[in-house]
Amino acid sequence: MVYEKPEKLHSIQNVNNFKNMPKSNIHPTWYPEAKVFCDGQVIFTIGSTVPEIYIDVWSGNHPFYTGSQTIIDSEGRVDRFMKKYGLSSETEKTS
Repeated sequence: MVYEKPEKLHSIQNVNNFKNMPKSNIHPTWYPEAKVFCDGQVIFTIGSTVPEIYIDVWSGNHPFYTGSQTIIDSEGRVDRFMKKYGLSSETEKTS
């Protein structure tokens, strides 16, 4: 006689509830071609739970990614640092 070990169920699994799982109609509608808008233009499509997404900033118009970002030297902090540690700045080398 061969003894077979019965399948062990986890504490959350119940034989009566197991046949009803997974529940139907619990997930939102999936839109695989959802349109992303920025400034009234379609930028790209992406999968989402909403058909249209409106954004203000994306990598195509953000100053960091477009290269138009400038570093502002407020109150001469760079110059103060250079004087404090006896360094010469790039502007002083060229002039």
